[in-house]
Amino acid sequence: MKKKILIITTGGTLACVSSENGLLPGLNSKDILSYISDITSLYEVDFYELFQLDSANIQPENWQAMAEAVYEKYKEYDGIVIFHGTDTMAYTSSVLSFMLLNIPIPVVITGSQLSITNPLADAVENCRCAIHMAGSGMPGVFLAFDRKIMLGTRASKMRTRSFHAFESINYPYVGEVDSRGLEIYKNIIPAPSGPCVLERRLEKKVFLIKLVPGFDGKIFQFLYEQGYRGLIIEAFGMGGIPTLSSEVLDELRLVIDKGMIVVVKSQCPYEGSNLSVYETGKAALKAGAFQGYDMSTEAIVTKVMWILGKHWERKKIEEMFYKNLAGEIKIPEKEME
Repeated sequence: MKKKILIITTGGTLACVSSENGLLPGLNSKDILSYISDITSLYEVDFYELFQLDSANIQPENWQAMAEAVYEKYKEYDGIVIFHGTDTMAYTSSVLSFMLLNIPIPVVITGSQLSITNPLADAVENCRCAIHMAGSGMPGVFLAFDRKIMLGTRASKMRTRSFHAFESINYPYVGEVDSRGLEIYKNIIPAPSGPCVLERRLEKKVFLIKLVPGFDGKIFQFLYEQGYRGLIIEAFGMGGIPTLSSEVLDELRLVIDKGMIVVVKSQCPYEGSNLSVYETGKAALKAGAFQGYDMSTEAIVTKVMWILGKHWERKKIEEMFYKNLAGEIKIPEKEME
C-alpha cells in the first residue's frame, strides 16, 4: 500500500505568479501538482488549500490555523507537508514544533527561492525532499530545503538569494539527500515523550531588539507600557549588555520586576550565549534575564510566545523556558548541576 501524504498549501514563492505589483501567490494545488506528479505518484496524496499568503504576511493566527489543520488531520495520514514562503518559514517550523509537541508523524515544511513555474527553480527538488521525509515515519516537525532536513526548532534563513537559504543553527542536519537517497540520522531526532496535544494559545506581544553601541534602554519601559509581555534581546558577543552606566540595567531590572519576561541571547547565530563569562553578561542575569544559550532567534521568539500564552507564574515560565521540548536548546552540563 502507498503511504498517505497530506500537502497543505499556504502560498509563498513556490506558488507565486507575476503581477503588475510584483510576485504574489497565485498557483493552486492542481497547478503545483502538474510539476511534481512524478513524486506524488509514489504516494497517495491529498491537497488541502489553507490560504494563499506571502509569508511576510504570516501572523500568529495563521500559525494557529496550520497547527489546527495538522492536528485535525494527522491521524489520517502517514506524513504531512506544508508548502510555505521562505521569509518566515523558520518561525513557523519553530512554533509548530511547540504547538504540536510529540506529533507522532513527520510534519515537513518546505518552499522555494523561485516559483515552481520557473525552469531553473529549486521548488521541485525541495518538494521531492519534503515529501520523501514525510513518508519516512520519523516523528516531529522538520524543515526541508536544498536537500537538507533540519529540526523545525533549529532552522534559520541565512541567505536571501541562494538555494542554500537555510542553516541548522547549532545542531547537525537530521537528514540529507545524496547519491544514496534520503539519509536520515535517527539518533539525533528527539523522540516523542508523550501523547500529542494541540497547544494553540500564543502571546503576540513579544518584541525582539538587537543592541547597537549607544543603546540607552529607554525603550524597555515604553514596550512594557504598550503591553509587551516578552522581550528578546540580541546582545553583543556571548551576551553582553552595556554596563558602564547604570541606565540600561536599571531600565531592564524595572520591567523584569514588573513581570516582563526578558531573554538575552547572542547576536551571533552560532555557538550560543554564555552570560556567566563577562561582567556585562552576569549583570543581565543578576537583573533577572533568562539566557538563550544555543537557541536560534526564531526558536526563542516562538517559544516565549507559546509559554506566555499559558499564563503561568514566573517560576513555571523559567522552568519551561530552560526545558528542552523539541530539540531547541542544549544547556552546558556544568550549568545544569
